Amino acid sequence: MLRLSTKGQYGVRAMYEIARGYPDEPVNIRSISERQDVSISYLEQILNKLRHAGLIRSIKGPGGGYVLERAPEKISIADILIELEGPVAITSCLDPSEGCVRVERCVTHLLWKSLGKQIEDFLSKITLQDLLNGKSYRDFSRVVSNKREKAVQA
Repeated sequence: MLRLSTKGQYGVRAMYEIARGYPDEPVNIRSISERQDVSISYLEQILNKLRHAGLIRSIKGPGGGYVLERAPEKISIADILIELEGPVAITSCLDPSEGCVRVERCVTHLLWKSLGKQIEDFLSKITLQDLLNGKSYRDFSRVVSNKREKAVQA
């Protein structure tokens, strides 16, 4: 079973909370922690990475918190996860830091590479705005289908 780390899961959930305040309401870390049941110390690590990646910025002082650097429709789930998890590599042979000595004669290498690409494509089509709008599983399937159709028409 493929699993996303808690860092990736919590990062997307934190970004969702920050997106809820876009564009005018900074969201403080305590409210993210309470709404998403994530410790403040772990959130600080995650939000610091996202801030350094240019996805969010922090506003100091009373009424401060975190705000998105771009509109929610301009930030994909892939943008968030790549910063927190790195590129999609569903097996160690696809991980650039590990590599694989059997690539040329491996019967499954292209299968795993194709699956990873499909996951990446899906995550790049879903934005924070889609999370804000989404109500059901079908909503996300529709979003991807609609964006795929628009890309083909263009």
